Amino acid sequence: MADDDVEVASAARKYWSADGYKPGGVLREVDYASQSTGLDPALAGIKIVDCDTHITEAPDLFTSRAPAKFKDRMPHVKRVNGTDRWFVGDRDFGTLGGNVIRNDNHKLLGRLAFPTLDEAHPGGHEIAPRLQAMDDMGVYAQICYHNSGVTQAGSLMSLGDNALAVAVIKTYNDAAIERQKASGERLFTLGHLPIWDKAEMEKEARRCVDMGIKGFVLPDTPERIGVPSFTHDYWDEFLQLCNDTGMPLNFHLNAAIDPNTLTWEGFQFEQTLSVVATMFSIGNAATLGNWMVSGRLDQYPKLKIGLIESGMGWVPFALEALEHQFDEMLPTMSNVLTRRPWQYFRDHFHCTFWFETIGPKLLLETIGVENVLFETDFPHPTSLYPGVQAHIMNTLGGYDYGIRKKVLETNAVKLYNLPF
Repeated sequence: MADDDVEVASAARKYWSADGYKPGGVLREVDYASQSTGLDPALAGIKIVDCDTHITEAPDLFTSRAPAKFKDRMPHVKRVNGTDRWFVGDRDFGTLGGNVIRNDNHKLLGRLAFPTLDEAHPGGHEIAPRLQAMDDMGVYAQICYHNSGVTQAGSLMSLGDNALAVAVIKTYNDAAIERQKASGERLFTLGHLPIWDKAEMEKEARRCVDMGIKGFVLPDTPERIGVPSFTHDYWDEFLQLCNDTGMPLNFHLNAAIDPNTLTWEGFQFEQTLSVVATMFSIGNAATLGNWMVSGRLDQYPKLKIGLIESGMGWVPFALEALEHQFDEMLPTMSNVLTRRPWQYFRDHFHCTFWFETIGPKLLLETIGVENVLFETDFPHPTSLYPGVQAHIMNTLGGYDYGIRKKVLETNAVKLYNLPF
């Protein structure tokens, strides 16, 4: 592996470290019947779109769909020292990801997940119980992200088998569109791409568009895994495709940073996790700034970008800071950048909120009613569970119905071209 690959892998191991799956934590008992009564009557007629959730890749997702020549080489799950983990051949690709909702609806605090899939809520990886959980939360549709590292570009590149790596990505996307259809167009899993291979990336991107996948997930700084930066013409055809078709780019957290380097030595796992989770979200400010100063948004004026699991409260500060830096730091770019940061944001970006109250109550109209999405992060450790409807009414209850509908439904329907 290249040095950057090692760095990325190291950061991922820290974030999804073994400590997060060890016995311990505190179980929050949930009165599920009282907390899960469906859509609040004040929101009747709104199809809430939850714009950041995670689907755990089922243990047979890859093996059951694999082309015959790859069937024995595809990712599969093994239980190692009591924890379910992904393997490709004898290579350990890490855990199945975060799910702190137990199969009896109680929630585990202070850990990343239960060590085995059997203990976790079946809605993490099965369609029918997922739809039931959504109905109980009053959520109509979900934008779904991966829940493990088995499809991450850096890991797949390190296999040294390009055909196999591309097959893993294509199989993941095939399963995504199957899930979308089987859910009655309520679960929309975003596509992954073999970004290390320009020709295959462009081919798979077009296939995803044609299949009906609703957006792509990308790394913030592809150069860290040896792929050219977004400033390079390597990306031109792909970005043109997204510009022309309306397919949004999505950056889930800011995976390029390693917040572990910002925490104090001597912290216990729970202390570190609290700071790390916060800084990953705020790190979206870097993604926002990079795209704004790059000139790419002038080159592709219809490009849409989702900053996911980002929060919203930091956005006005970041934009004010960028407004100042545009004046003070970018004199040679004045002929390239045709707009100001606030206008770039309005034209190209969406952010999400979940746990916040100050952001949605006080800053929504400042940030832009058309630029904010709602999420729960189900079933991850920071997820807005239980009490989804109560939180929505606490944060958006003071706005008129039209604004609630935009934030909870219409903005997401437009961004992801949803069929309702």
